Amino acid sequence: MATSIGSVHNSSDLVKDYVCDACESKNIQGIADYFCAICLKFFCGKCIYQHDQLYANHSKYGREETNKWPLTKAVEDLLLKCNVHKDNKLKMFCQDHSQLCCTDCAFLNHRQCTDVALISDSVKKMSVDMQQLSNNLHTILDELNKFKRAREASIQSVEVSWSEKLQEIRDLRKKLNAALDELEKTTLKELDEIRTRLQASLKKDVDDCTRLKDELKQLSEAVNALCDKSKTEIEFVARRKCLDKIQEFEAYLKENPVKLQRSLIFQANIDIEQYLSQQSSLGRIVDGMKSLTVKMNPDQGMTVKRKLEYSVRMASDTNQTCHITGICCLPSGQVIVTDNTNNKVKLLDQHYTVSSHCNVSGVPGDACQITASEVAVTVNRDVQFISVRNGQLVNGTKFQLLHESCGIAFHQGSLYVTSGTALYCYTLTGSLVKKLFEDASCSYTVLKCAVSPAGDRIYITNYDQHKLITLATDRNLISTFTDPELQGAWDVHVTLSGQVLVCGCISNTVIQVDHEGKKKLATLVSSNDGGKQRCHRSRADAPKHSSSAVETWRTKGVKTLTSAAAETNAARATFKCCSSSILLLGQEFAAQAGVGVGTGDGLGGVYCAEKMLLKQEFAARAPSICCSTSKFLLDQHLDAARAAYCCSSTI
Repeated sequence: MATSIGSVHNSSDLVKDYVCDACESKNIQGIADYFCAICLKFFCGKCIYQHDQLYANHSKYGREETNKWPLTKAVEDLLLKCNVHKDNKLKMFCQDHSQLCCTDCAFLNHRQCTDVALISDSVKKMSVDMQQLSNNLHTILDELNKFKRAREASIQSVEVSWSEKLQEIRDLRKKLNAALDELEKTTLKELDEIRTRLQASLKKDVDDCTRLKDELKQLSEAVNALCDKSKTEIEFVARRKCLDKIQEFEAYLKENPVKLQRSLIFQANIDIEQYLSQQSSLGRIVDGMKSLTVKMNPDQGMTVKRKLEYSVRMASDTNQTCHITGICCLPSGQVIVTDNTNNKVKLLDQHYTVSSHCNVSGVPGDACQITASEVAVTVNRDVQFISVRNGQLVNGTKFQLLHESCGIAFHQGSLYVTSGTALYCYTLTGSLVKKLFEDASCSYTVLKCAVSPAGDRIYITNYDQHKLITLATDRNLISTFTDPELQGAWDVHVTLSGQVLVCGCISNTVIQVDHEGKKKLATLVSSNDGGKQRCHRSRADAPKHSSSAVETWRTKGVKTLTSAAAETNAARATFKCCSSSILLLGQEFAAQAGVGVGTGDGLGGVYCAEKMLLKQEFAARAPSICCSTSKFLLDQHLDAARAAYCCSSTI
């Protein structure tokens, strides 16, 4: 029997390749291409030629008939060797314990069992569906690979978060040191002020004492000089002055009695020391995954408490209108937004002020969180990783896709990317795992996506057909949701509790649906309370299209419904400028044309150019409002259409 070499053609295939027996006898490893059923040996392409020269009539099987090849010794050993007694082969099966066993196992562990039989006898009582078994193994292997990728991503996340938290702890220590330094500074300032005040007061007392002492000394000397002079008038004056000075001295001592020696005493604020001594650490360190586990009903209704608006415009923006196509909130409270009109990714602080930004190589689309400080952003046909380091956005690695990118989501090591018509699963290194879903019936049937916290459901927005699609991870369709309040399903978000929010771009709504994606639970935002501002960008100038777009509008006259349909087709071909552009010109033309039917114009009747221009303007303005990524220069197209009207002589 041939042995096997170490190469494996497929990571999920347990069957290793065969080696040529003739080459192996010469200490050469060659891959076998044939098996001789008579010789019971394997041969490579060279050796089979020599074999056929001697044994032309032997039955041999090539690789197209590997089902007739015997198992390799490695596979036989893997399957037939006892896991406990390595030198024994499995011979028996204990039905009582559902356990394979060798003769030693049967003797030692299964002597009391009532149903122990040879494997050859047990096979007769049951059938094995190897294809189903193989499918189950492949499914388990996929789950293991997914689990492995998730753990590898977690290892990276732990290292990144460790570095960040280490810096946060050190920053906190610096803040505490700064606070203590400030307290020390204030206390020292107070100490200096009291010292200065006391020194000034004491110095004044010394100066006053010196003055009184000098004056009294002078009077004492004068009195001594008058003792034997018998000058009554001068003695009277001297006596009066001495009494006045003595009285002044007594009054001064009364106001400033003699005290103990003055000194300074510091009474420490023991509350600070006691509070710090009661603390075991500077803070708690918790597992981020456990802290994010929220025990809440995913179908619990949500309400809008308030609405706040913030400007993310920067002085360096080339386009003053910031077109936000993706938003991602980090655990730190910072927010990352993608501005596709300025080709920037911007970082907002906890007060929603732009604190940093980085430029990207193309038009940024959607964004999703990878770690506590890293996000992935779709940029044309690339996925760009961007990190937050010391409060600054830094471009990291990126990988290229084989398709356009619209939406992106992340869950446990897997990236989910939509192309507009399909949903793909990638690893963080850019390896394509599989295509999960596809719907090529329209241009934007798979626009944005989100994954449930448990990873068992994937939600997809179908813009063209106004649907929310819910898939299981095994690609089975769970539900398809439609609702009159969900027109132009644009984006979808799943909270940490599993609550599902969907944005309707045309209907200007944000609605909540149940976690099965089958029914509406609430309308959170509508056009009556600012839904348009939440779901779409406001009308603004955008980069110009090619001149062919303007030329298309200028040369094709707008005269009848037929010509309007031609304009629609031309507009569709011209205005698909990016993978996320959603132009509903056809629907708007049809809706506006339907207004005129039955009002006197007649079905299929001829419309004047002025009416069609108004309808064309309405149809053009609608997609410019609802499209969140198309660069649609509305005014130029309308001017071109008006020029076509002026040039047209036939109504």
